[in-house]
Amino acid sequence: MEKKRRNFGVVCYFGAFAPRNLQWVSAVSTAILMLVKGTAINKSYLVPLFALQAPASIVSWIRGEYGAWSAFLALLVRLFFFIPGELELPLMTLLLVIVAPLQAMNLRGTQAGTIISLVIAGYLAFQHFSRAGSLQNAFNQGAIIATLAIICVTIVPLLLLV
Repeated sequence: MEKKRRNFGVVCYFGAFAPRNLQWVSAVSTAILMLVKGTAINKSYLVPLFALQAPASIVSWIRGEYGAWSAFLALLVRLFFFIPGELELPLMTLLLVIVAPLQAMNLRGTQAGTIISLVIAGYLAFQHFSRAGSLQNAFNQGAIIATLAIICVTIVPLLLLV
């Protein structure tokens, strides 16, 4: 009488940490940081971070026909109307991704691009937490969303390097 031996073991599922999902987390977190108040970071660093970490579908949409028309219409609106500072960064992001040279866009998805993103995200995290005064102040009601977005933006390049 033979006993069939079943292999029991731990099965890990890392589907949630797929590079495509992490890029979406980074893109959404960067967009939130562009629009949210409650952080004292220099938000102009979010534009190249978005260009390096955004999913390919977003970048192809921006670099395509619809993105060019969106940037054109946004520039027309900016020319004739006042646009608040929070809406300047998405416009600059559109323009940067559209006019970025091929060599710069080829950094996306590479180890060098991920390291550059990690340096930018680390600097933004340093700015956010040092200007908040303390870790407790960074998690106050007014800054909790910005703090969580900063943490996501910083962790994503680390996970992409692994």
